[in-house]
Amino acid sequence: MDSDENKKASVFAAEGTTRSHKELIEDSWRRCKEYGLTHNSVPQYGVLGRGGVSALLEEHQLLVNTTQKEVLPYYDHILSNSNCLIVLADRRGHVLNTWGEQRFTPLECAHGLVVGNRWTEMGAGTNAIGTAIATGAAVQVGRDEHFLRANRFMVGSAAPIFNTQKEMVGVLDISSDAYLPQDHTLGMVKLMTLSVENRLIHNAFQREHLLITFNTNIAALESPWSGLVVIDVEGRIISANRRAEVMLAHDLALANIEDIFNCKLRELRHHPEGMPMEVSALGKYRMHLMIKRPPQAAIIAPDYRKKEKPAPVIVEEELPDDVIPFHELEHGDERVARMAKQANRIMEKDIPILIHGETGSGKEIFVRSLHYHSSRKAFPLVAVNCAAIPAELVESELFGYEKGAFTGASNKGSIGLIRKAHRGTLFLDEIGEMPLKVQARLLRVLQERCVTPLGSTETFPVDIKLISATNRVLKEEVKRGAFREDLYYRISGLNLELPPLRERADKAKLIEYVHGRLTRSAGETYHPLSLDVLNMLVDHPWPGNVRQLISILSVALAMADGDPIEDWHIPDDFYDDLNGLGLAEHNGDGLSEGMDYVDHHNDGPILRNPKEELEAKIVRLYREYGGNVSQTAKAAGVSRNTVYKYIR
Repeated sequence: MDSDENKKASVFAAEGTTRSHKELIEDSWRRCKEYGLTHNSVPQYGVLGRGGVSALLEEHQLLVNTTQKEVLPYYDHILSNSNCLIVLADRRGHVLNTWGEQRFTPLECAHGLVVGNRWTEMGAGTNAIGTAIATGAAVQVGRDEHFLRANRFMVGSAAPIFNTQKEMVGVLDISSDAYLPQDHTLGMVKLMTLSVENRLIHNAFQREHLLITFNTNIAALESPWSGLVVIDVEGRIISANRRAEVMLAHDLALANIEDIFNCKLRELRHHPEGMPMEVSALGKYRMHLMIKRPPQAAIIAPDYRKKEKPAPVIVEEELPDDVIPFHELEHGDERVARMAKQANRIMEKDIPILIHGETGSGKEIFVRSLHYHSSRKAFPLVAVNCAAIPAELVESELFGYEKGAFTGASNKGSIGLIRKAHRGTLFLDEIGEMPLKVQARLLRVLQERCVTPLGSTETFPVDIKLISATNRVLKEEVKRGAFREDLYYRISGLNLELPPLRERADKAKLIEYVHGRLTRSAGETYHPLSLDVLNMLVDHPWPGNVRQLISILSVALAMADGDPIEDWHIPDDFYDDLNGLGLAEHNGDGLSEGMDYVDHHNDGPILRNPKEELEAKIVRLYREYGGNVSQTAKAAGVSRNTVYKYIR
């Protein structure tokens, strides 16, 4: 389509939102008459030769691949359950590909919906593809609404596809010779075109820019109906899907994201990926949004040293953003290094792995790294938290079920999580929480290497690497009768113990590593942790382990806002744990509860009482330190924010 045609289509698209279906069809018939067509005219498709078809497909390779590989698999039920033909055409009406032709039986040789044929109003009269191109809007054309009698054997629903510059690049059509619910079919083709447009935006921008998805309904955030915007490093919107502008009723071109949502760019950049965030849009709409950051490219410093022979280049395969390189799992702790070496060796053997460790100690992080450094990395890693699934649903979630197997079951059934992990890795976290009934079925699956879904007599072979994890002492659970002894010995081929953060010999280096990784993920300039802050982090008891460390450092980075982290950037609950540890240590030294103890500072010893009210203690220290907030916070073991709170 030329630029003039694109402008005309845009005008028609704007009008299409107000004109009725009857008016759209009447206007199309009027245009057909102006083209000199009659109802008995023979369709003219402008058939391309073999060379022309090859050039056509090469020109639109991206559109065809995006539709076929990234969108249609999610709508396979249309092809499998309906006598319909899905057609992709370019902006001029040339058919690029079709799916489902084996179900489109009448007039197989005469329907004209074949690759290379051109469907325009000028050549084929009123038809879904040609009329969608002419109007720039989604349209449904019934049997008798086709201008040419030759096309009145079918019903067509089509919608235009727009690229990242809002230019029409093609049309997606669903045509059928059988009855299909009109509203449903038109709604489905609109949904499919939105999916294609969203994928075109993702493919064009996701490697270098921040993508933001938003919706009024948090449950629909990942649906094609959500708004999608792309922003550059300065927060300018450089692309948006059509839904974004419809939902906000606002021109988003080059608008600043801070003018659209009531949050700062830094907040968006620091927000955890995949976690919904509630915001206000334009001061009048409540929205939920999620962000997707671009992958971090590895920076390799050039080596300018002269060599007689060039050293062989070892290229490390790119890992997903949430996977830690295997050699970075430990930073000097011999226990972790030993367990990593053992697990890596056993990962390629038919031996299960059982990991013991406290909650939050990094068991899933360890497993993800193991999987993506194994021969199974091309297949799924399915992580199941046995404690998070309701007991009555664990069986159906793990083993799958046939449609109608129980009340409330999906009418499509479910293959289950074990079969989803076929040829990959199944990670059963908190396996000690698994109900005994389910333990018996799991044991049978591990013995027979087959799964039988609920409500079915058919068995399906599975090839999985099983890794389990627990924070319980399973041998004690076996003695109590809460865990099957035979299952315990089936899953505990290699037993590993992941130490808690407080016991790790590489705690300081690990803290620095996590800080650096979070800094890069947030797109911030890296500032090393000061010695005071690092010592404070090392001295912390970390009851929540690595998970708590990540949370504390994420908050501190957000508070620092690009500056080096200081003590007042760290949340108050961090100091609660630290103070609790200090008191416990002092009381353990033989001081009775309530006694004064001596704390040495630069200005001399200060007597403090553990039961002294926090507010009184802060006010007293503030005076003793001559109004120095930093020294007061350090002496009281709290953040500077807490000091400000009590001295106002």
